[in-house]
Amino acid sequence: MACKRRRLAERRKACGYNQEAFAEAVGVDRTTVQRWESGQNGPQPWQRPRIAKALDLTSNELETLLAPDGSYSRRLPPGWLSVAPPSDDDEFEALELARRVAASDVGRETLSRLEAAFDESAMAYPVSPPQELLQRVRKHSAYVGHLMDARMTLAEQRRLYAVGGWFQLLGATLHIDLHQGLAATARLRTAATLAQHAEHREIGAWCYETDAWRVLTDGQYGRALELSLIAQQLAPTGSSAEIQAAAQEGRARARLGERTETYAAIDRVQRKAVSMVPHKGTEHHYQYDPAKSLAYTATTLAWVGDPAAETYAREVIARLSPVADIHKWPRRVASANIDLALTLLSSDRLDEACDAAQRAILAGRIVPSNHWRALEVVKAVEARKLPEAADLREAYQGLKALEN
Repeated sequence: MACKRRRLAERRKACGYNQEAFAEAVGVDRTTVQRWESGQNGPQPWQRPRIAKALDLTSNELETLLAPDGSYSRRLPPGWLSVAPPSDDDEFEALELARRVAASDVGRETLSRLEAAFDESAMAYPVSPPQELLQRVRKHSAYVGHLMDARMTLAEQRRLYAVGGWFQLLGATLHIDLHQGLAATARLRTAATLAQHAEHREIGAWCYETDAWRVLTDGQYGRALELSLIAQQLAPTGSSAEIQAAAQEGRARARLGERTETYAAIDRVQRKAVSMVPHKGTEHHYQYDPAKSLAYTATTLAWVGDPAAETYAREVIARLSPVADIHKWPRRVASANIDLALTLLSSDRLDEACDAAQRAILAGRIVPSNHWRALEVVKAVEARKLPEAADLREAYQGLKALEN
């Protein structure tokens, strides 16, 4: 008799699916199907109805198909046939249980816990490797997709669309960090669609702001400016999205050499940020606060060639109080060290500049989408033919190697 993995693969093929088409039919990605068919883990309970439908099986037939050979599962009632899920799926088991005991098919408890899970993920963003956090975002996004078919009230539907939009937006941000352009575009479009259905202007504004950052890293400064202005028009007045989009405008204008407009944008950001009170933790990626204003001001001033960038960069580093282990630094500390290095190079404080650049690169906290910023410093040091250039280039090459 064929082993479990071969039975599932054979049934999929008999129904005319390749792995990619089957993944789309059941609402997962191809790697998930590969894990099912390789025996690494099995489908979760809420995924099985879609699998049964796609493979034209009853629920009992599917359970028999998935049951390990030689197990005692055939002797047990149908409810006991599924293999226990991996421990990292405990959270999703709890979410499913909360949904089932609620009065409605979705329920306030499930929505509240999904919203809390998003906030936790957004607060983990500054200190988490993007590829690891992306796995969590994928699972929550899949669970939101599963709930889309449930019966719910209009209010519950809007909340579900909104939290789904937030997860898609964070996923897009992580794909941008990893230089995965097609996936980022797909998630941004989905986030924008969900925001529209939820009538959630702030998520829509964040979509434009996030795209502005992406094209700015690609050197499309004019397009980045255009997108950041659209984001500000769409964002609710005084919201974090509006302030962040203004900060993005300042960085784009700095790259375009528009000094007067750059300083005007910095002033707007600083004035609006002063009144912001963090409600979800200062490291929440989608919540602006005065500390973030310092970091964005440091970068913008460094790009416009203002020596004042040094003061802001040093204050960011001091406030975040990095531990001795540079690999545990928040991402903003590494960014501030790059800003500091650029500024020190422009004022011919070369030894300090090289030291700051080395700290930033060796910390390993620079995501792939920001490697170009580190490269700017490396090239500036090489152009001056400084003795530290070789060591700095070697450190940068090590950073790039981690991307592959």
